[in-house]
Amino acid sequence: MKKLLISSVLVVGLTLTGGGISSASIHSNPGNVGTIDLSGMNLEAALMQVQSQRAALLEAQLQLQIKDVQERNNQIAKLHNELQSLNTERSNTADIEKIKELDAKIAATKGQIDTLSSVNQMDMLRLQSMTNKRNEAFDVMTNFIKKMQESRSAIIGNMR
Repeated sequence: MKKLLISSVLVVGLTLTGGGISSASIHSNPGNVGTIDLSGMNLEAALMQVQSQRAALLEAQLQLQIKDVQERNNQIAKLHNELQSLNTERSNTADIEKIKELDAKIAATKGQIDTLSSVNQMDMLRLQSMTNKRNEAFDVMTNFIKKMQESRSAIIGNMR
């Protein structure tokens, strides 16, 4: 009965949290959650283990998302440098054909910057959502510890 209850809590917890999977490309293995051996644990330890693993998975996903955003910011910075050099070259050129060619390159570079900026905004929203989920996981864990401590204190108080 205890194993069934713990397994049910695990399934419900993972269902409510989405199993720690986000829409971003994540390279972690969310299947590790099922490898927890709950047979020798009491209810409190099992719930703490599940919440700890959930928090760890969310933290790993958050780190990957931050890395993706930083890489995209670096790409945008390189494109801005390229755009600046194209604009400088255009201002120093008198040839009409060369100016038209540079204008096309400038427009293409601006398009790439706009595209990367849009993707970056979406990633920032995902990052904020993941941060909120991670904070929620830690709040749940802290509240659980607090409730268990209050229960122990009440039990000890009733025994006196």
